This record gives sequence, structure tokens and C-alpha cells, in this order.
Amino acid sequence: MDNQKPSVCVLDASTYVGFWILKGLLSRGYTVHAAIQKNVAGETEIVKKIREMKKVEERLLVFTVDVLDYHSIIVALKGCCALFCCLDDSDGYGYDDDTTVDLEVRGAINVVEACAQTHGMQKIVFNSSLTAAVWRENICSEEEVDERSWSDQAYCRKLKLWYALAKTLTEQAAWALAMDRMLNMVSINAGIVVGPSVAQHNPCSTMSYLKEAAQMYENGVLAFVDVNFLAEVHIRAFESQSTCGRYFCFNKIVNTEEEAVKLVRSLSPLISLPPKYECQGNEVQSERLRNKKLNKLVEGIAYE
Repeated sequence: MDNQKPSVCVLDASTYVGFWILKGLLSRGYTVHAAIQKNVAGETEIVKKIREMKKVEERLLVFTVDVLDYHSIIVALKGCCALFCCLDDSDGYGYDDDTTVDLEVRGAINVVEACAQTHGMQKIVFNSSLTAAVWRENICSEEEVDERSWSDQAYCRKLKLWYALAKTLTEQAAWALAMDRMLNMVSINAGIVVGPSVAQHNPCSTMSYLKEAAQMYENGVLAFVDVNFLAEVHIRAFESQSTCGRYFCFNKIVNTEEEAVKLVRSLSPLISLPPKYECQGNEVQSERLRNKKLNKLVEGIAYE
């Protein structure tokens, strides 16, 4: 173990992605402040796992925070040089209206401001989503969709895409405040997350992401990312001195019926296929997403 590695914070460590980032950091020898968001629905299986890990892992400190309580965030961040921010549906009820969106935006503002007030804070790695970039009218007329792209707020509201709206406004608020406070921040805009027990541990966000999935597929902007790969990208984004701005993060664009079927099966039982389903055609959708920025950062990471 490298005792010289600094302390970092993962907030919310009880989210599916946050938990995998937490495990990756511990495996590298970092001391990790696991900031767990209060959950009105009760303690989740991931939270229970974190508390069990704490019993045997001396480099793991656990804090209970409320992202609407600025001071609770300050306490969790004390002594940390970096924050991995993984805000997500905290009550387990999903994204269903403007109120849910507003709560996440307010939480992000509090978190970034707390970072600005934390001595020695060097970098924020902000977990975001491709849905913050791919929802615009006539996107199918665009040849490329990359990190310069943002989802249209009015269009998201029109289609009641509350998850996409939340991720768009939350990331934009975080960027605006980070730049105002002169904080070093990068964002990782992830595709739909797949991985071990994802249906069990990440059901609400998964289903919220997949709203209007057929349209994303037809528009060539439906993509998935393995959670272990995603966690590795977050950690590399922190460790690299040259990272800046946004990074689209996905392993593969879903552009054929066969790939769509594989995705559905990886998310079972949240979504399922009809019995004895067989692929009907060989049509290939256009691929519009680009992640050129990510290539250099992830060089050498194995993915199967």
C-alpha cells in the first residue's frame, strides 16, 4: 500500500457508480471519505456493504450527508484533495417532475461551493450522463455529437425527460459555479451503465435513462458503458494532470438490433424480451456519438 496517496471523497458513495469508484480508489491505496446521502427509503444494500467494508478497511471513512445541507458536505470533504461527485436519485423513487430536477441542481451547487471552501481541494470529477447532450430536436440531421453538445431544456420538458433534464441542468450549474470559483473540474458523461447486479442496485436511474430509448437508438446516440471501465475512467481523470472539460464515456454505441437485444438482456429483469424472441433484420443505425477525447485517457484499459 502506498501510504503517501492523499485522501479523496466520493459523494454519493451509495450510488451504483459511486460504489465502484470507491472500490477502485481503495484498491489503489487512497484513503477514501465515503459520503453517503441520506435516503428516506431506508438503508440500501450498497450502504450495508460500505459499512461492512469499513470494519476491515482502515482507509475508509464513512460520512452521512444531506446535499441540501452545505455544512454536512464540508465535514465530509475536510482533508480531501479531490471529490468524485456522483449525484443521483437519492430517495429511490426516480425522476418524475421538475421538483426532482430542482433538488439535484441545488445539491450540485452546494457540493461545488463546499469544494470551493475546502482547503487543498485540487479537482472535482463530476459524474454526468450522455443524456445531458443527446436530447435535441433534429439531432438525426447532425453528423457528429460530441462534448460540445448539450440537451435542449425545452425539448426535455416537452417529452417529460426528467432524468435528461436533471443531468443537463445539474452539470451546467456545476460547470458555471466551478468556473466562477476557479475550481479544476472535469465531467464524465456516461452512457447507460451496465455491470454486476445493475438491475438490483441501480433500477431507478437505469429506467429513467432508458425513457424514449427507441428514439435514442434510431438517432444513433444510444450507448452503454461497463461500470468497472467507467470507474477507471473517473480515477484516471483525477490522476491525469492534462484532463479538462467534458468526456463522453461509453464502450459501444447500440446501432443494431442484435446489440439492442444484448443490452436488454444485460439489464434483465428490469426490461425483458418476449419469449423466444428472434432478431428480425440487419438494419444498422448511424453512429453519431464521438468520444475522441477519451481515447488517450483510457489507453491500456482492458474491456471485454
